[in-house]
Amino acid sequence: MKFEHLIEINDPMNPLIDTLSDQQLWRGLVLRAESPKLFVPHLDECEISARDDSGFKRSLRYGELVIQDRVQLSPPHQVRYEVAPQKDISASSLVMTIEAPTADTLWVRFQYDDGQDEATDSANAMYNDFRRSAYQESDIDTIRILRELAEQGRLDGLLN
Repeated sequence: MKFEHLIEINDPMNPLIDTLSDQQLWRGLVLRAESPKLFVPHLDECEISARDDSGFKRSLRYGELVIQDRVQLSPPHQVRYEVAPQKDISASSLVMTIEAPTADTLWVRFQYDDGQDEATDSANAMYNDFRRSAYQESDIDTIRILRELAEQGRLDGLLN
């Protein structure tokens, strides 16, 4: 299943939405990768290892399930999560890209790829509809939490 969607961050026509700077948004997306328990309530543990200039590896524990992934950072616009195949889990990826189509607007593009072929996607169509909806709700929650953190001043000056 390949799926992508956009979430608008800044809309100059909507004064009810608090404006985030591109730096705050970047810091928030990196924070989501480094401290995922703030964003995923059912995550039991996240251990970061093997940091380098381009990102880090993580081990995520959900009860008995442990998922290993790699987070690649392309400052200040993109965070890529890559899950290698492991046990009963196939390769997959999530890419979050900050887009600024105009000087006053900011968006985040979320792109999912579960690594399955079209035949498998067709066979799992109903399940994939549910997954797309769950992913979108999770991403909306991510932006909501980022807004709360920005309002608290927690996204100011965290990273260079």
